[in-house]
Amino acid sequence: MSSHTKLFLLTGLALILAGCKAVGPDYQGAPAVVPADKAFVRASATTATAAPTAQWWTALNDAQLNRLIEETLASNPSVEVARARVMEARANLRQQTASGQPTTGTTGAYLRTSNVSSLMGGGSSGSGSGSSSSGGTNLFFAGFDATWELGFFGGTRRAIEGAAAAVDASEARVADAIVSLTAEVAQSYIQLCDARQRLMLTERNLDIESRLVELMKARRAGGTATDLDVVRVSNQLDTTRATLPPIRAAIAEQLNRLAALTAHAPGALDAQLASVGVVPPPPASTNIGDPASLLRSRPDIRVAERQLAQHTAAIGENVAALFPKVDLLGTVGFVGTHPSDIFNGNNFTYLAGPVLQWTPFDFGRNRARIAQANAARDEAEANYRQTVLNALADAETSLARYGQQRDAVVDLGRARASAAEAYRLTELRLKGGTAATGDVLDADTRRNQAELSYQQGLAQLTQDYVALQKSLGLGWVQPGADK
Repeated sequence: MSSHTKLFLLTGLALILAGCKAVGPDYQGAPAVVPADKAFVRASATTATAAPTAQWWTALNDAQLNRLIEETLASNPSVEVARARVMEARANLRQQTASGQPTTGTTGAYLRTSNVSSLMGGGSSGSGSGSSSSGGTNLFFAGFDATWELGFFGGTRRAIEGAAAAVDASEARVADAIVSLTAEVAQSYIQLCDARQRLMLTERNLDIESRLVELMKARRAGGTATDLDVVRVSNQLDTTRATLPPIRAAIAEQLNRLAALTAHAPGALDAQLASVGVVPPPPASTNIGDPASLLRSRPDIRVAERQLAQHTAAIGENVAALFPKVDLLGTVGFVGTHPSDIFNGNNFTYLAGPVLQWTPFDFGRNRARIAQANAARDEAEANYRQTVLNALADAETSLARYGQQRDAVVDLGRARASAAEAYRLTELRLKGGTAATGDVLDADTRRNQAELSYQQGLAQLTQDYVALQKSLGLGWVQPGADK
């Protein structure tokens, strides 16, 4: 059998063995934590199990909010950081994939040796084109070499599996950053609208209470009121006035927060957001899907699942290190004692064959690494189960708060309507001469306070709506999915 035939057979055997099953556990998917075919327990008449909309904020019908979220997703550094990590993970996957391919290179060498002529049976020193008078010899070599790890036990394949899972996890972290940012922008915007409404209604209360103070002073001068009456209404005026600075500080805080989220300097959005409207109310009905859709949509669950796959692959990668490592080494080239000799076909040389590397006695080092990989895999599985349970609890809690706040807003709406009716009737009594101006101002104060309570309740309801969408893992769009 010729040497070329032996080389061909050796290469074929290596290819067959390289297709052997990889050692270590195969990833079978994430464990079932809870039944995923049931609806949420806290669903109410205002929620539906239809598939929710990814871009949930559009249901609030606020063009300013839509623009802020679009600008945030386009320029916020948190998204850029997450996307850069995706590129890093993808580069690592390419590196691991390339590790399963041959490593090639070219070699050129010049060597100066002594006593070569005597070893080769040459004549006296100084004779021959490549020899010197001192007995030394020049050697020139140019060639091509390749090394290929055969991967009999799948260590490289397991490394590629782990790197691919890491890419998926990093992509899920981008989605998680988007989910958090969209919710944060909406919450900040709602707080800004709420603070502006509270400022307006509080200033209106100040005007009413200032008129009450002036009226009480006039009545005291006429002998129909006492100093205590004046002090009482003056105290109420001062108490209301003291609420203004915190509200103005809250407005400045949210303006700065929105500027940072949209990658602007503080104050850059002050003019743009100087005339924001009332708090946008949530839609009459909200689609929430079911636990199965939650497991698919929440990026943090996807991250935990991909980490479990990554740690499972790491076990096989470490188990493969227990077995011999075989590299197929090949070198072809030309060697001679003169530069012109390397182009001579008679000087062609090659070297090919397997190289075995094995460390059977490492005093338990690799088995310790396998034990570490198994423990990391168990930790990842426990983390996945905990992430799923936390996500379901988060969604159920958000559903409960959202439903209860809807009922609270209905009650606050009734209180607002009754306070408005009381003010209307008091005005009629004033015109009929059966009520005093102070009675009207007092009714107006109550009406304004009822409006303030309703607006705060509505703002909390919309905040709870945002929290519900975040708990469902919404705000990002799966590749190929509709928005």
